[in-house]
Amino acid sequence: MWLLVALIAVPLIEIALFIQVGGAIGLWPTLVYVLLTGLLGTWLLRMQGALALSRLRRSLSEFDDPSEPLAHGAMILFAGALLLTPGFFTDSIGFALLVPPVRRWVFGSIRKRMTLQHVEVGRRPAGDPRYSPDPDIIEGEFHEVGPAKRPTHGASGWTRH
Repeated sequence: MWLLVALIAVPLIEIALFIQVGGAIGLWPTLVYVLLTGLLGTWLLRMQGALALSRLRRSLSEFDDPSEPLAHGAMILFAGALLLTPGFFTDSIGFALLVPPVRRWVFGSIRKRMTLQHVEVGRRPAGDPRYSPDPDIIEGEFHEVGPAKRPTHGASGWTRH
């Protein structure tokens, strides 16, 4: 139901704003403004998106909870879609979502409404026979290459001579 309301209300708001702003500053300045906000939004989206992607990679490599970087990335993606949509209302929401404190506030209000059931990062279940509590041990498999099976590639640091 809310999606239907948004699909009807947003275009009506945009049309009303185009009429008001176009009447106040004229047709060409309005069109230039819409074009410039699209270009500025694209540039900001690339910067914020790269930053969000690096934060997501860092949280995954450190085995942290990736929900916040994922949510920020989703909001940045949504902001980009809004900024590429011509209009004053969608641009204002898109630019607001590119501001990190606004994204943190949105994420916090969404998180309050959700319940986390279970998260386990970076560990195998204790009953797994491959589980090793020693962090210096790396589990793996290998096969000896005998003289009957000659490799077709050159030597590397991973092969024994």
